[in-house]
Amino acid sequence: MLSTLLNIVVPVFAVVAVGFAFGRRQRHADMGFINLANVAVFCPALVFSALIDNPVRLGTSWPLMLAGTLIIVLPGLLLCLFRFRGLERRTLVLGGMFRNTGNIGIPLMMLAYGEDQLGAIIILFVLSNLIHFSLGLFILSREAGRWLWLKNPIIWSAVLGMLLADHPTLLPEFVYTSTGLLGQMAVPLMLFALGVRLSGGEMGDLGLALRVNLSYLLAGAASLLLVAWWLPLSADWLRLLALSVMLPPAVLNYLLCEQYRCQPDKMASIVLLGNALSVLTIPLVIYLTLTLL
Repeated sequence: MLSTLLNIVVPVFAVVAVGFAFGRRQRHADMGFINLANVAVFCPALVFSALIDNPVRLGTSWPLMLAGTLIIVLPGLLLCLFRFRGLERRTLVLGGMFRNTGNIGIPLMMLAYGEDQLGAIIILFVLSNLIHFSLGLFILSREAGRWLWLKNPIIWSAVLGMLLADHPTLLPEFVYTSTGLLGQMAVPLMLFALGVRLSGGEMGDLGLALRVNLSYLLAGAASLLLVAWWLPLSADWLRLLALSVMLPPAVLNYLLCEQYRCQPDKMASIVLLGNALSVLTIPLVIYLTLTLL
């Protein structure tokens, strides 16, 4: 089991570490163009090709879609009960709701639970993006973000992939091959870019960041138990959901807090420490899900 666990976790964190080292060496490495290409081209291609190869049946997949929504929304509601001096409620809630489902979640889930789960993994990824760019932005600024999700290419690539999954002959084969090749670039770039982004951050008030991240894990675990008790979920889905709620806060939370002037320095510390803690928490979660479920 130890060998299996290392083969799952080490490659993911190794690519992040390479990006971190590169970012430290280059100091002010500009990843803006690469990140834009990943969000606008490679990630949509990954979502589209994954849904073509792993069609989503709404009639049978609705429990996973509902569970994926609840494990985002419920932690936010539970975190409203917590109070941390000097930390705004919207800062606290945003970091606890939206986890690193893209950069770390996709590669970890594929390595841990198999590529045959890619369709379900993509469902959780798309749901997270949809809610992040709608409800998440609404939490930060009530005047913005209500319809911004309509501009997200990942959402439209998911819609297109779901519509064409049952009618693949509508497009020539080379279209699917091309999008598949583009999509293969997304995951390594996510991991590398995450490392570069983390290399430029600084941690302050470690005590606050630690307490906040522990509250995230507690709220995530409580939400998972409620969802697992209420919905008819298979063991494969439960594994994906369990890892999802234990992932570190998304780096995008920091970028959005910076844009909307919502304590970006505190969010940076929370995100950095959360990703550092994930070196310990993620192997434990994967071990438990593989042995108990």
